[in-house]
Amino acid sequence: MAYVTIDGVQYEKELLELAKHHTTGRGESNLAKDEVVDLFKSANDGPGITDTELRTLRYIRETFPFTDAAADLFDAEFAKL
Repeated sequence: MAYVTIDGVQYEKELLELAKHHTTGRGESNLAKDEVVDLFKSANDGPGITDTELRTLRYIRETFPFTDAAADLFDAEFAKL
């Protein structure tokens, strides 16, 4: 698992790259519901979600733009963790 450090805090590189991929390119700007599903699938790729993955998901929620429906879904899924 690869990591990236932002402002002295370690995050999971794969999750950040996935969020960036979904918000850049041909007309993309906000994370949509299906992309939120992708993020949580990626975070659940092992036996459980690590503290780094939780921190990364929280960072994505605070940093990246979401559609309203995607924000609601993200918040609901994050609350289950």
